[in-house]
Amino acid sequence: MAHILVTVLRRDRLVVLAGLGGVTVLAWLYLILLAAGMGDGPGAMGEAVDNARPTPWTAGDFALMVLMWSVMMVGMMLPGATPMILLFAMVNRKKREAGHPFVPTGAFALGYAGAWTAFSLFATIGQWALHSAALLSPMLVSTSAVLAGVLFIAAGTYQLTPLKHACLKNCRSPVHFIMTRWRSGGGGALRMGLEHGAYCVGCCWFLMGLLFVLGVMNLLWVAALTILVLVEKAAPHGEWTARISGVAMLAAGLYLLILA
Repeated sequence: MAHILVTVLRRDRLVVLAGLGGVTVLAWLYLILLAAGMGDGPGAMGEAVDNARPTPWTAGDFALMVLMWSVMMVGMMLPGATPMILLFAMVNRKKREAGHPFVPTGAFALGYAGAWTAFSLFATIGQWALHSAALLSPMLVSTSAVLAGVLFIAAGTYQLTPLKHACLKNCRSPVHFIMTRWRSGGGGALRMGLEHGAYCVGCCWFLMGLLFVLGVMNLLWVAALTILVLVEKAAPHGEWTARISGVAMLAAGLYLLILA
């Protein structure tokens, strides 16, 4: 019986991993195709800004940008959330074996994605504001050294704050989160996903703001930030990675302001 249970748990783990991996790959494929389209020349996405006279956004432009940010957040954040989602699936399976109702792991993942979708809405509003002020290039990179320096300093400062590390602690401790915030049923799983996603947003939102400096569609920098987030959340002593990177960001910001 124990052997059968172990086999089932391993199968569930593989199914969840395959699902998360597939969604992440699809998200990155979308971003690669989008970045390639922007590089081909002017278009709906490539004409994000005309530095002389910014083109007003339509409702469709805004919706496409929310979609872009949402897919990007899935591609960047889902790898770091994988340990939490796997643990949820394992605990849920054991509860089912004990006779409790089964809740699809997708409910938790949907709640997690919902938190980042909310962030994507605010990121799009920020992009629209920068676009309207002619502070973004056609490739969605800041055209102001002062703005770039301020964003680096803001991100670096936040990396060193107690709030950052309180959120990071919850992201790094799936077992503690499960033990203290477990809720039953599909609605409970959705709420748990939203809460865990909110901690991850609180941990990483300033890092995402750096994309306005490094390039929203610069996939090398997007990948670098993805790796930084993953190391912070999953590697031993990841909290020190956050602090060290924060100091580096402060130095970069001061350098940019001096050059401005």
